[in-house]
Amino acid sequence: MTDMILIQPAGDLRKPFAQWAVAQVPKVRTVGTNVFAVPAALFVEAPENVLVGSLVDGTRYVSPDEDAAPQARLLDCGFCYEEAGEEVHPHPECPQGRAQEPDSAPLPAPPELSDSSEPAAEAPQGVFPCDGCDREFTSERGRDTHRRLKHSEA
Repeated sequence: MTDMILIQPAGDLRKPFAQWAVAQVPKVRTVGTNVFAVPAALFVEAPENVLVGSLVDGTRYVSPDEDAAPQARLLDCGFCYEEAGEEVHPHPECPQGRAQEPDSAPLPAPPELSDSSEPAAEAPQGVFPCDGCDREFTSERGRDTHRRLKHSEA
């Protein structure tokens, strides 16, 4: 059995990848809606332009050109990074990003709970009586379900 590499092309590259795949002899198999099984020996011959951004065995394909480019440095929070000497904070929960925003106002205090001694209004109970027996229900849906299950002859 030959080793197969599973490739899921990027959305905009599915058609070009499929065109390349069916031009191979033997044709590359499909194993899912958007997944192809490519023999390992044939994978090295696949054109780079149809692989960029694809998932190859579950990992994003990185082209040699992209791999040689300088990498961004990941910051302590794990989500933010440093690029071209500046910190980039893509999510608002970052403690580092929040510290750098001087004009951000603190959140307002939550509204206080009322201490009124009035009991909460309760939903009326027993307002939907069953025609076939003496049971009462708090909703029409409950009553109708009961009718279907217990009084199916009616």
